[in-house]
Amino acid sequence: MPAKKRDNGEGSIYPYRNGYAAYVWVDKPDGTRTRKYVYGKTRDIVHDKWIDLHQLAKQGPVVTKAPTVASYNAYWLAEIVEPNLAPLTYATYETLSRLYIVPGLGTKKIDGKLSIRETQTWINKVAKTCQCCEQGKDQRRAPPKQRCCARGRCCRAIPSQRTVKGIRAVLRSMMSQAVIEEIVTKNVAAHLKLPPLRKRKGGTWASEEARTFLESARADADPLYAAFVMVLVLGLRKGEVLGLTWEHIQWDGWDKPCTPHGTTYCVQCRDDHNIVITIDKQLQRVRGKLLHRATKTEESDAPLPLPAICVTALRLRQIQQEAARKKAGDAWHDTGMVFTTRYGLPVEPRNFNRSYDGRITRTGLKRITVHDARRTCGSLLVDLDVHPRIAMAILRHADFSITMEIYSQVSPAATREALRRLGERLDQ
Repeated sequence: MPAKKRDNGEGSIYPYRNGYAAYVWVDKPDGTRTRKYVYGKTRDIVHDKWIDLHQLAKQGPVVTKAPTVASYNAYWLAEIVEPNLAPLTYATYETLSRLYIVPGLGTKKIDGKLSIRETQTWINKVAKTCQCCEQGKDQRRAPPKQRCCARGRCCRAIPSQRTVKGIRAVLRSMMSQAVIEEIVTKNVAAHLKLPPLRKRKGGTWASEEARTFLESARADADPLYAAFVMVLVLGLRKGEVLGLTWEHIQWDGWDKPCTPHGTTYCVQCRDDHNIVITIDKQLQRVRGKLLHRATKTEESDAPLPLPAICVTALRLRQIQQEAARKKAGDAWHDTGMVFTTRYGLPVEPRNFNRSYDGRITRTGLKRITVHDARRTCGSLLVDLDVHPRIAMAILRHADFSITMEIYSQVSPAATREALRRLGERLDQ
């Protein structure tokens, strides 16, 4: 029986060890040409792989030796994330990579060897595994201080849903870059399924509660009174408040004489004075370093006119700071910041949280976070029937849908009133 005639080019398929091998000349991402090999137990299997490899070679450069997840992750963090994204974003990505992605997938090849099924199984396991056991947290403590997993009493410290979602986001971002660099042809992390994450419903204050909070801070001459005003009235984020410098405030209208009354900054006409604050910096503590850097997005950078309560609060802050400067003498640090310690240094974000929480305790109000206080500004704008687009400009949201989330939440008072009216109508 005559031998089967080989198709054109099939001379590159040949017996190899216990099976067959084949190669195709391909262009590498660096512009050079080389052979890429495929292997299989039978000639038909290798032939199919050989055809697929030919098709892949026609589409563009082909990676001949794929890196492991660990090595590519190190490159991606150092060359893509750190130079181009915010320091806090880099710190978050690095932490999730070091604690979860590299230990679980680090030895896997980033190309086709990393399958969707395998990755899905891995992330499901992460969501159910005690990380105190997995990372040896309790084991690393000195024996007298070991209290749970090292003593056989597993504390079940499984990652939160938000953490697992963050792990997927980091892996997906890394694999997207690998697709761009043509190291892989598909992003396996883009197809991972996770349970839906239920957002925390933050609380807000009513206008009377917000007024009580501010009056308490002013009555006690709290150094952060003006900061609280800026959060509740202008909706500033914590980092934006702490990152304010005096240069951000344009005092041009402060000394403008009032035509009807002949005084500067007339109490009766004070809203007519054009005093503006520009928000373009924030203060963040990232891995032991206090960073004074650009705001979160370009939409966050915006000049805002200051209402009278903000101007008055900032003037009080100036007086407080000048008194602190004189008292500190040579120990004073001239940072130019609006909110400082008694020696002129920036206020630590954690200390701001402590002062804020302490003020809530003293006033007896319901406890809400600093970010919820920013949301309070939005909810009060809703109660005042401020147009959503104007509220978006005040709160400096990057996406209009974020503003509409606030506008879609009906206040309890409005709900009670609607149900009262419905009940009266049905009770007639």
